[in-house]
Amino acid sequence: MTGPKATEVEQHGVERIPDEERTASPVDLFRLCFGGANTFSTAVLGAFPVLFGLSFWQGLAATACGLLAGALVLCPMAVFGPVNGTNNAVSSSAHLGVHGRVVGSFLSLLTAVTFFAISVWSSGDALVGAANRLVGIPEATPSFAVAYAVFAVLVLVVCLYGFRLMLLVNKIAVVAATLLFVVGLVAFAPSFDPAFPGTGGGAFWPSFVGSALIVLANPVSFGAFLGDWSRYIPADTPRARVVSAAFLAQLATIVPFLFGLVTATVIATRAPEYLGGAAPNYVGGLLAVAPWWYFGPLCLIALIGGLSTGTTALYGTGLDFSSVFPRFSRFQATALVGAPTIALIFVGRFAFNVVQSISTFAMLIVTCTAPWMVVMVLGYLTRRGWYDPDALQVFNRRQRGGRYWFAHGWNWRGLAAWLLSAAVALLFVNVPGQFVGPFGDLAGGVDISLPLSLLLSSVSYLALLRAFPEPRGVFGPDGPRWVRAADREVPPISEPAQRRARTG
Repeated sequence: MTGPKATEVEQHGVERIPDEERTASPVDLFRLCFGGANTFSTAVLGAFPVLFGLSFWQGLAATACGLLAGALVLCPMAVFGPVNGTNNAVSSSAHLGVHGRVVGSFLSLLTAVTFFAISVWSSGDALVGAANRLVGIPEATPSFAVAYAVFAVLVLVVCLYGFRLMLLVNKIAVVAATLLFVVGLVAFAPSFDPAFPGTGGGAFWPSFVGSALIVLANPVSFGAFLGDWSRYIPADTPRARVVSAAFLAQLATIVPFLFGLVTATVIATRAPEYLGGAAPNYVGGLLAVAPWWYFGPLCLIALIGGLSTGTTALYGTGLDFSSVFPRFSRFQATALVGAPTIALIFVGRFAFNVVQSISTFAMLIVTCTAPWMVVMVLGYLTRRGWYDPDALQVFNRRQRGGRYWFAHGWNWRGLAAWLLSAAVALLFVNVPGQFVGPFGDLAGGVDISLPLSLLLSSVSYLALLRAFPEPRGVFGPDGPRWVRAADREVPPISEPAQRRARTG
């Protein structure tokens, strides 16, 4: 069975995807997950261990630890799409309540806009810089504006067409970008010294943990979006295959991370002035040490990677906006969100120059997203993976009641665990020179905000579920796992009074 063509505009929003149209596979999920992270912006993150003063091998160990931990945290989020046929924000209705699901929508909106901006800026800067060395295009405001506009408009067009075209783009991007990164490693091999000792810019453990957490944050940032892509996978697909696809896709991003780490050591050795000071310029340093023949491939990485990351971010934003405001179709919502987001990219870059600050903002969003993911995963486990897809759509249909109505549409157990964990974690954030919470220095300069949010949300959510059992009706025929259930009646799904009056 074949689905719609890539050139057909996707018609589905967040309503459950019909079984006959769910023709994607775990391999497709792998392509989208890997393609969205196999980009130049990920390579920039790979440079951070060197910026923090670590040696190459120390940086590689920190990268491996962060990547493995992040992949393990992220991969369970892939199962909600096949199970419920909708995105993860809608699926969160089961654990946060019919109205409480807006938390996931808000987090995904902020994450998507932020990472879309980062991808456009980093890829645009690399493209203009490489083009300057290759054909003499000036590194001036008009050049950067044109590069940003090209990226942003291309991304918006792909997102307007929807899932199938996005999947086609990433099928090409995964192979092309990987080959170009490998070529890059070959290009920089003559200048690379694996015995690079590091710059010793700070204490070891704060630098090591900080580097690992930056890497870990990259997989976690995809948590709200996995359902956007996996909802087209048939419901009877073995869940282990779906989880494995998301896990392996993140492990595969060692390619761009390694590219960033290797090239950062070369820059630190041959052009250290680019990595010094309060605002390191990795892109400028990369262009300064790259062999002339690699400028062309670098332009392609910037173009392909920016398009791939941007589409995976912006697509989810439009999809979720249409779920919060059902009067808009997915196409309309994507256009309505995409246009001001593109304008924000230009204002943030040229009017307020918030490029440096938005990277910190991204870390804060990820810190708040991690406990939401924990609530989702633990909720899935306690429910034994059983959901009522029809009851998940109550908010989108502007109805009331159902299994996930809880207290007027809010499940305070999940909401309290998320809010408490996110609030406490923000107090412990430590991003030197950007944002340091009131307790950010208590761990000797180590940023423990993300692991703290994961641990606190796990303990508090399970404790609340045990102390205040959920209605038996939210569990499947096999009953709850690890927690108890309460014998409370589930209200039937009904139309609002004003709608009944209009249609009566």
